[in-house]
Amino acid sequence: MFRQWLALVVIVLVYIPVAIDATVLHVAAPTLSMTLGASGNELLWIIDIYSLVMAGMVLPMGALGDRIGFKRLLMIGSSLFGLSSLAAAFAPTAGWLIVARASLAIGAAMIIPATLAGIRTLFADARQRNIALGVWAAVGSGGAAFGPLVGGMLLEHFYWGSVFLINVPIVVLVVMLAARLVPAQQGRPEQPLNMAHALMLIVAVLLLVYSAKTGLKGSVSGWQVAATLAVGAGLLLTFVRIQLRARTPMIDMRLFCHRIILSGVVMAMTAMIALVGFELLMAQELQFVHGFTPFEAGMFMLPVMVASGFSGPIAGVLVGRLGLRIVAAGGMALSAVSFIGLSQLDFSTQQWQAWGLMVLLGFSAASALLASTSAIMAAAPKEKAAAAGAIETMSYELGAGLGIAIFGLLLTRSFSASIELPQGLDSGLTALASSSIGEAVRVAQGLSPSLAQAMLAAAKTAFTTAHSVALGSAGGMLLILAVGIWFSLAKVKQG
Repeated sequence: MFRQWLALVVIVLVYIPVAIDATVLHVAAPTLSMTLGASGNELLWIIDIYSLVMAGMVLPMGALGDRIGFKRLLMIGSSLFGLSSLAAAFAPTAGWLIVARASLAIGAAMIIPATLAGIRTLFADARQRNIALGVWAAVGSGGAAFGPLVGGMLLEHFYWGSVFLINVPIVVLVVMLAARLVPAQQGRPEQPLNMAHALMLIVAVLLLVYSAKTGLKGSVSGWQVAATLAVGAGLLLTFVRIQLRARTPMIDMRLFCHRIILSGVVMAMTAMIALVGFELLMAQELQFVHGFTPFEAGMFMLPVMVASGFSGPIAGVLVGRLGLRIVAAGGMALSAVSFIGLSQLDFSTQQWQAWGLMVLLGFSAASALLASTSAIMAAAPKEKAAAAGAIETMSYELGAGLGIAIFGLLLTRSFSASIELPQGLDSGLTALASSSIGEAVRVAQGLSPSLAQAMLAAAKTAFTTAHSVALGSAGGMLLILAVGIWFSLAKVKQG
């Protein structure tokens, strides 16, 4: 009895850095921009490559665990995660860090199904298994929620690579303990992997995100954007056709034909887009515009983290009493209200109003997440519960990646359109300073004091305007989606 709970501690321990790494770089964005010379576009790829790659790899890695046994998958994934953390910590360039983060995502995609399979194998008793799953879920949501705070604390005292180096001793400890304490599991060599399908999905998503980013930024020609978009869309359509025809598909696409499940997927992605995109935008606003340190920025955002982390039990009661439709549509509508309210605030002088709206955002977005889980799992046939759970996991990760991309695009486009640079800059510096606030700050460092001051003032004003546009636009889109969810769930049985 004691041994199985000790094994649970081991397999959950490695899940902590996996969860933290999804959000730990949000407060590090300004630091990375300055120390690595990362452009605004590179900065978005550094942060969102983790979730996008994990979304495509988590399902085939689960199949790999069935094939080789979860203990072996846990140790391989942990080792890859540790080595990738070292590569990320000492990355000399933005490109290197992007590749290292993609490798981290592959390791994380091994760890997540390995931990879940481990809990399922270790705890045969349903009551104990539910307790263990509750611990696992708390670690995941808590790690992701407090990632920015952890990142801020490390950046306050150490160099930026420390946010990755902390993973290494945890991984070493887990590998050593897992070898002794976690029981081996018999694999099933006949289990298919679908690795090619996963790579096709990842490439399709990355090409579509890349075409959107470059198209809105105008950094490449129109025909290149169109070609990239066409290839990405073609790969995605091919992936869907293959899944529909496959005997053992990676994703059961027919589940998307169920209106309730599709609504749940939309809710999950939207809630993650809202939470993750907001944290990234806020971290940059607080540090670049208001002069906060990374730790102060993490502390300022603590209300949204706490509210999202502790809303689960309350939202569960609300779903039971008010029904799925009211909680789902209401959660998205309240998130929209939060965004629209936050878009009008000055965070230097209206902190209490900001904290109140952040609590509302954290609670409402997390409630929409819980409602999405309820919708997906309740609507799926019992024999397809595992496939529905896999779709839910992918929705979360895709939402996290797309949140960074969408908010980043809104921010970049609005910043470039609203900045009014001082006279006396050559065309090259003007184009660079107009692309993002991080690049504007770097340009200002090489200018005369008076010109640099004017440049920074223009950049801060433009970023504040862009922040209002991004949050206001997101709020409007959430209101429209809330109405759509209200009607799509109209025939769902309440209570």
